[in-house]
Amino acid sequence: MRRWLFILLFATIRAEACAGLPSDSLRLTLSDAIALAQQQSSDALAAKHSLEAAEWSFRYYKANYLPSVALSSSPSLNRQLNSITQPDGTNVFVRQNQLNTDLSLSVSQHVTLTGGTLFLRNNLQRLDEFEQRTHGYSSVPFSIGYQQNLFGHNSLRWARRTEPLRHSIALKQYRETMELVASRTSTYFFMLASAQTNLAIARQNYAVSDTLLRYARRRYERGSITENEMLQLEVGKLTEETNCLNAEAEVEDAMQTLHSYLGIKAQVALEVEPDTLINHNVVDADEALALALANNPDPEQLRLNVVESESALSSAKANRGLKADLYVQFGLSQKGSTLKEAYTRPLEQEYVSLTLSLPLLDWGRGKGEVRVAKSRLELTQIQSEQALQDFRLNVLKMVRQYNLQAYRVKIAYRTRETALRRYEVARWLYMQGRTTLLEFNTSINEKDNAQRAFISALQTYWSLFYGLRSLTLKQ
Repeated sequence: MRRWLFILLFATIRAEACAGLPSDSLRLTLSDAIALAQQQSSDALAAKHSLEAAEWSFRYYKANYLPSVALSSSPSLNRQLNSITQPDGTNVFVRQNQLNTDLSLSVSQHVTLTGGTLFLRNNLQRLDEFEQRTHGYSSVPFSIGYQQNLFGHNSLRWARRTEPLRHSIALKQYRETMELVASRTSTYFFMLASAQTNLAIARQNYAVSDTLLRYARRRYERGSITENEMLQLEVGKLTEETNCLNAEAEVEDAMQTLHSYLGIKAQVALEVEPDTLINHNVVDADEALALALANNPDPEQLRLNVVESESALSSAKANRGLKADLYVQFGLSQKGSTLKEAYTRPLEQEYVSLTLSLPLLDWGRGKGEVRVAKSRLELTQIQSEQALQDFRLNVLKMVRQYNLQAYRVKIAYRTRETALRRYEVARWLYMQGRTTLLEFNTSINEKDNAQRAFISALQTYWSLFYGLRSLTLKQ
């Protein structure tokens, strides 16, 4: 996908060169810039890696509930003097020279309801005694067993509640990040648009001031204007020249910021083209709130925080009281000097183990852990309720701001057009000597402010647009 994006970028540059633009410049609309940012910006790439990590983590979680098959072996060679206890109770040092090899195949399955583990095993062991030149086999053709912590914390059952929430949050956070990338791109986009507007204004004003100054000098020679007015025009020209230099530096800074964020490797000059028309649809507050509660990761994160606190409380209660570990195994086993004998008429084997542990004196440590976990749960519940309420208010507030901003853009557009018309009229009147320089300068300031206000209104609108999309995740 990235390859095709660069091909499209190269084709755009070539097309602009044919259109008479500099070959090292690139025009971007807001949608073009967002497409590039969501494909190759550092924020987008980081979000993709985070999502991939979350996907693998979720696969790991699901694998815990599937049967696992393992093949194991632990061969050992023993050639040393060891103390061996004799039948009469004495110990003598005996030189041992033996090789112990084994192979075990096991199948295990976690039991979610109880938190225990059920397993099946098959084992074969061979012991070679090199001193006596003998060997023997021990086999366990079949064994089945179960191990269980009777009163412990069932992490498998709690994971059933937490891990799907984590996965859902990761998916929603990725979508949210893509919308936030779009919002950040729009900010940088309009920073450059504002800088380019300021540069265009400065160049236009400089050209006008230069023309007026030359015109004023002729009028001054005829005595129709005062020297003060001519000097005022000269100062205005110098000011606009300074404004041009400042605006060029502002454009360069904004261009480098956008260039870096979009991840464009080619050394091209960027020129942005803001769309002056917006297709605004009034957003219903209740619908936006419902979408935000269903799609945004924040409400699910709050639920996850509560569930994790409940899990911590359950773990604290389990660690406080009686602990019991049960291990049960039943199977068949046999031994023999040959492999065939080791599998002939196997004998039954059973093994049951129960380990109990009850703290008699812990100086209130267990009770304290439970009280702390319970207090944290209550605090988390209160904080989650407040955060959810703040989230609702934020969504409703953004909806109101977004709907209102669309009208502000329309007003800013009409103001800009009116100010431009007033400027043209004021300039014509001044050239005819029918208005004052003060009135003409006022019209210039109104024109410049209206142009800047329109770009600012557009920036705020798109920032709210993508901010609202990041909350509702509605495409």
